[in-house]
Amino acid sequence: LPFRVLGLVPQPAVQDLGGIGITDAWDAEGRESISVSVTYTYWRNPADHADPVNLAELDDETRASLDTVPPWPRPAWLVEMAQQLRFPLLWEAVRTSWRRAGADRDWLTQSLVDHVNHILQNRFRSELGIAFDRPFDRAWETSVSSADPTAELEVDGVRVSAVQIDTDPFVYAVGALTGAGTVATVVIPRDHLAGVRLALGARRGPTGS
Repeated sequence: LPFRVLGLVPQPAVQDLGGIGITDAWDAEGRESISVSVTYTYWRNPADHADPVNLAELDDETRASLDTVPPWPRPAWLVEMAQQLRFPLLWEAVRTSWRRAGADRDWLTQSLVDHVNHILQNRFRSELGIAFDRPFDRAWETSVSSADPTAELEVDGVRVSAVQIDTDPFVYAVGALTGAGTVATVVIPRDHLAGVRLALGARRGPTGS
């Protein structure tokens, strides 16, 4: 990657799941942009991961699927991944995006809006009444008019100028310019916002490496 990936700074309530999501776009000149997303487990009681309060609210079908043990062996990483699905996720909460043309405040704002809408569409479908058979019904989307350019975000221990979206009832979002051609955006469900420290640094993964 032509940039460093950012993530939430180490803190008790969040645990890096270890994987990343990558999307990119190409044009006639080559790779035009790349985005890297990081997902976390959220612990309501970080001091005791076995506390039932940490469990996510799952529907019966999902719970039954997780409880079913297949008659064939599964690798340890797959078993661990299934276990993590029992707990709330900060799904793709931090996204680092790079653009060959460079980063400016307008692109930061659009990147933040895109990140918010991605989370809403994939994690809050039922709450928003998003139907698969009505793909052009986009009344739920956040727009650039919702962005507030007067915020701040801690990056590498320094408070920097940021853009936030604090108008959505389901998520809070904030982002900042973070380097040559890069921006970092953070989208956190409001149900978990109080327990998360909104501060970014170089992403070190689940083992600190």
